[in-house]
Amino acid sequence: MEEIKIEQIIDVVREAATLMDRSGGFEIRNKSVLEDLVTSSDVAIQHFLTEKLGTLLPSSGFLCEEEDLQDLNHRYIWIIDPIDGTANYARGNENCCISVGLVKDKELFMGVVYSPWRGELYTAVRGEGAFCNGKPIHVSDRPFENGLLYTAMSTYHKEWSRYCSDVIFDLYNQSNDVRRTGSAAIELCLLASGYADLYFEIRIMPWDYAAASLILKEAGGAACSFDGDSPSLFRPSMYIAANTRQNCDRILQTVRRHIRQLPY
Repeated sequence: MEEIKIEQIIDVVREAATLMDRSGGFEIRNKSVLEDLVTSSDVAIQHFLTEKLGTLLPSSGFLCEEEDLQDLNHRYIWIIDPIDGTANYARGNENCCISVGLVKDKELFMGVVYSPWRGELYTAVRGEGAFCNGKPIHVSDRPFENGLLYTAMSTYHKEWSRYCSDVIFDLYNQSNDVRRTGSAAIELCLLASGYADLYFEIRIMPWDYAAASLILKEAGGAACSFDGDSPSLFRPSMYIAANTRQNCDRILQTVRRHIRQLPY
């Protein structure tokens, strides 16, 4: 098991990406709510990844978005989002990606985020830096006031939208401007690359951010949840991130002015 290389994961992810179909030749259905989509491509890619990655680490477990796949009693655990940004994918929008994180002894060990339609492959191994298409990346050194904020409303829980809008309005007035792509993994990788500087989302799942979290950390960024600790790898979390720890803490302080306790 100790011999696994990031290149092996990259090869599997690249092969899985061939199952993404920009022509629209896939089935779409709703999951929990109207806005929560899954396509036949999501399911096919997840099946492919679990089979191939399970072969690389035969006694590993999985935490995956589709089909409620949670098998966590293992030293090595794959955290997989077969397509992050499914609503984009279903519309032919380029802002979608495959996200694969590998946890070793309950800590992130490797991460791969591949957006084939954007032509971007982000990778990280713990302690070895972060890369995009093989070139080193690093967060920006911009101050909060000049920062670009990636954020989102609570799409699947619109009853929380007032919390989000209050926080976003406050952060917008403290910073430069706001952006949104519809893929948390892509946005965190763009933050890691220095294209943006701040991030807030009230609730996202581990498969949305696991791989990108390691990439961000290895690029010099910081992240936390509502309690100030690192976002959980195994349950939903508020996700706050920034190019510096100081800016991350400032986002958290702003959040706590508007949200006294999590609504979930």
